[in-house]
Amino acid sequence: MARTRGSWTGGTLTARSLLKPQDVARAVFHPAWIPQSLDPSVERLKRFRVIAGAVASLGVFTFIEGGFDFTELLENAMTASVVLLFLTPLTVGAMLWVWRRGGTVRQLRVPLVNSLLLLLLFVGCVAAVLVLVQTVNGSANPVVIIGVGLTMMWMLIFTAYGAVRVSGNFFGTAAVHRCLPPLLAVVTSWLMAVPDLVTGDLHGLSLTLGIIFILGAPVTVTAIALLEMGRLKRRYGIRLRAHPATQAPAPGPVPPMPAGMPPAGAPHLPRQGNPYGRLHVPGGQQPYAPHPQPPYNPQPPYNPQ
Repeated sequence: MARTRGSWTGGTLTARSLLKPQDVARAVFHPAWIPQSLDPSVERLKRFRVIAGAVASLGVFTFIEGGFDFTELLENAMTASVVLLFLTPLTVGAMLWVWRRGGTVRQLRVPLVNSLLLLLLFVGCVAAVLVLVQTVNGSANPVVIIGVGLTMMWMLIFTAYGAVRVSGNFFGTAAVHRCLPPLLAVVTSWLMAVPDLVTGDLHGLSLTLGIIFILGAPVTVTAIALLEMGRLKRRYGIRLRAHPATQAPAPGPVPPMPAGMPPAGAPHLPRQGNPYGRLHVPGGQQPYAPHPQPPYNPQPPYNPQ
């Protein structure tokens, strides 16, 4: 699957699109080379996984422990991005070692490079937003505050929408293997929770709330990811331990039916009337009226007498 010119955004971006950062984020962080979802049920599971993963990455204790702190939220997002920058290649590399008997790395070179570029792009955007926020907070020049502030707001919306996109496709790793996004979500969520479990840092919460908020998100992500991979295995034969080159190509989504086309199946014909119905002729006579008696009375060929 080579990446040709213009295939990253699918040619959907224009100069007018810059006025809508959410549209730019949708095109940039969910490129055209990422395969579409196979099943609506799998797509719904992915949305639940994204929500639980966001809780695991940023932590709800940020909002409970002393109110909402925007700077702390960005710092948590930057920490999670740096973790992803090292964790994602390590996890993919471990799976490449598992797949070594079924195929080669060269067969997956293009989607692997594309996924790495998407990961670097997202981490760079998070770092840029953090630098812009610190610049605005540390400056007293009104011109700098207005100019950098407008850029910061655009980048903030762009990065926030991009975070939702990359949480679903996990930096386009579905182009490498369909089971990689749920696997990476499980590994990331548990890695974010392990330090708190080891150190016993409940971030000022009680023991019960701390356990719920620390373990609740990774356990939920794991359950949803296992269910997602189970459906991919049962319905499409996609196995995590199998090299993508050894698996049959999954069927694409059913294209929508053009407008005005009748559904498939038996042809839909208009109701037909009785072709031999009553005909109105002068005089009230019916040419096909039933005869009161048979038109001929067959007689036996021989007289029984």
